[in-house]
Amino acid sequence: MIRRDFSERDIHMALDGELPPDERAAYDAWLDANPEMRARSARFTADREALRSAFAGVLDEPVPARLRKVVLGEAPVKAAVPRSRWWLAAAAAVLLATGGFGGYFAGIDGIAQEDPAEDRLAEQAIAAHVIYAAEKRHAVEVPASDKDHLQTWLSNRVGLKLVAPDLTANGFQLVGGRLLPAGDSKAAMLLYEDDKGERISLFVTAESVENAKGTYASAQDGPQAVYWLDKGYGCAVVGSLPREQLAVVAKNAYGQLLAGLAS
Repeated sequence: MIRRDFSERDIHMALDGELPPDERAAYDAWLDANPEMRARSARFTADREALRSAFAGVLDEPVPARLRKVVLGEAPVKAAVPRSRWWLAAAAAVLLATGGFGGYFAGIDGIAQEDPAEDRLAEQAIAAHVIYAAEKRHAVEVPASDKDHLQTWLSNRVGLKLVAPDLTANGFQLVGGRLLPAGDSKAAMLLYEDDKGERISLFVTAESVENAKGTYASAQDGPQAVYWLDKGYGCAVVGSLPREQLAVVAKNAYGQLLAGLAS
């Protein structure tokens, strides 16, 4: 088995079918050992399929020579006609779907991602959920029975006044929480469980400078995150519930977290 350090570039190579066959086993092992990168790979795959689906009606049409030259950098775009990043993404997607230019599209960093901070928060939250929600004995560091200490400890370490939301109205009880790394900062993870053993988690981190909200799914059959970034913090509620149900739980949790931060 080939052993070397892999990176996001290798994810793009694998999606484009350019990863050497003798490196595939090591690459798959690397994904298994890095849940965040595995989630990112799943997201890139989903984005790729979404683009193909979005342009399904025009995939059989010939690509205009002018458009092909612009995307490949062979002809300049006139300064008098500004082009948005979405226009460039759409043009590249057409070339990608017709074949032969997948590497060009995948190699443009963030071409279809207007807010990478949103992706980063959601990917971190989903990766943490995948790892710890499946744990039975070591899912949390501090149990719900020591809730006061849990809230104080995480608040001090993360730098935000955190209050563990009461989600009993949604059928979930607090299991406990833990401290996690989040890039250059720290994140708090609160884990909840219903009477059927279904688990959801809240992932909260400070130092966000973005202002956004949305839903992020790293894979069609995996957990998804409902997230917010606002006024110096980021929050994501993660679970495998139906989207509408997760949104209701997330709204309740977010309202209580916001009230706690403001108190």
